[in-house]
Amino acid sequence: GKYGKFEDEKAADYAMRTALAIVTEGITAAPLQGIEKLKIKTNPDGSKYLAVYYAGPMRSAGGTEQALTVLFAEKIRKLLHLDRYKITEEEIGRFIEELRLYERKVSNFQYHPSDDDLRRLLPNIPIEITGSQTDNIQVSVYRNLPRIETNCVRGGALRVVNDGVYGKAS
Repeated sequence: GKYGKFEDEKAADYAMRTALAIVTEGITAAPLQGIEKLKIKTNPDGSKYLAVYYAGPMRSAGGTEQALTVLFAEKIRKLLHLDRYKITEEEIGRFIEELRLYERKVSNFQYHPSDDDLRRLLPNIPIEITGSQTDNIQVSVYRNLPRIETNCVRGGALRVVNDGVYGKAS
């Protein structure tokens, strides 16, 4: 509230873009085009959590900056007193299916986590890493999940988890 009063979603969005612009020194398009929006959504138990919608241009930020956006979102989540994102088994399966589809049909990633690595990693991320479709390639198994707005691959989200969080975990 020091610089004005905003609704929680708008405050989260401004905070994320400002933090990312500072880290990237305004050189990349990531703060404006790499993050589509931040949204407060609801877990199956009724608690509220923070979701970050990543877009394709997020890849220009680089793995370190991608991973830092997740840390920024976690700090924002805590400041807004929101619960953790409680990922379901179906959402984990969906993410893995999307990642493998993307690798086969779109592009390679810098890192190659195993499915087991992803199953351990994803439940420990306290925010939802999501996004809009970046390619017209649809999943076939984990379709029509309630909290995922598209059945197509979400390249920005995949890059952030794979090259950002997983790649920079060490």
